[in-house]
Amino acid sequence: MAELRHPREVFDLVGHSASEAAFEATRARGRLHHAWLLTGPEGVGKATFAFRAARRLLGAPADPAWGVLGASPDHPVSRQIIARSHPDLFVLERLGEDGKVRKVIPVDEARALSEFFSKSPAAAPHRVAIVDAADDLNVNAANAILKTLEEPPPHGVLLMVSHSPGRLLPTIRSRCRRLAFDPLPLEDAAAFVREREDLTAEDALRLARMANGAPGRAWSLAQADALAMDDAARTLLEDLPRLDEALALSLADRFRGGEGMAQFNLLFDRLSEHIHRFATERAGQGIGGLDRWAAAWETLERLPREAEALNLDRADALFTALAELRQAARAA
Repeated sequence: MAELRHPREVFDLVGHSASEAAFEATRARGRLHHAWLLTGPEGVGKATFAFRAARRLLGAPADPAWGVLGASPDHPVSRQIIARSHPDLFVLERLGEDGKVRKVIPVDEARALSEFFSKSPAAAPHRVAIVDAADDLNVNAANAILKTLEEPPPHGVLLMVSHSPGRLLPTIRSRCRRLAFDPLPLEDAAAFVREREDLTAEDALRLARMANGAPGRAWSLAQADALAMDDAARTLLEDLPRLDEALALSLADRFRGGEGMAQFNLLFDRLSEHIHRFATERAGQGIGGLDRWAAAWETLERLPREAEALNLDRADALFTALAELRQAARAA
């Protein structure tokens, strides 16, 4: 089983050669825009691209063995970026210095971006900043970023990752050049996962479908035991309106502690996805009476947010959702 790595340590990128070629052509012509919005589903490769672009902008020469924007992992620039010691690279992310993932990118760090870009490059042709992801900026942090966008630095390049660009401030979107990253074909995303995990072709394809063709997301799901949560969701739904209490109780036990929240969110995501697909298919067949299923789907979407924000008991939240699903099944 391969280990998930931070994008700064990843040197290969699956797919997206057209996006890389477009960026490289602009850079080679000396007409590089000062701010880029990298859009697409989470886990599709946007952050990996950002670090690949950063290596080249910071002076690492092209290495054809690693693709259009590839650079050698052994180059000093690459090693400095891995060590987080390059003076001309600034990274804004939820991952803190202590290794813990924060809920948002702090506004104080976002404000530091302006000071970073106020200085001339220390050792490279450019100063580069990566925001991963812009969706994690709160209102104050977003406004701090906007100030930098309104006063573009002469040698600065800002690379902003966004999974949901429609939720960003319009003024931020309008000042960036957008570079889109589309999902891979499911077979390619599945192959990506199988190269890194000991999985059957069928299970790898299931993960690729769950991730909607985003290879990094599919790999993360594999490591998070998403297949087990998907199997549990299928079993719970197939037994409705009967409740498999033994399974429900075993799941509730998995949700305890700090690590339990990820499993809790995964189960609710899989339940929500299956209910959504079921209701969509019935609606397409002209079958009515979907109000209770719609209400159950809304509960599945709402409860994980409330459980985290209000520190609700996850076992209680699970049984609340299952009770509503049972009512929907009885009314069907």
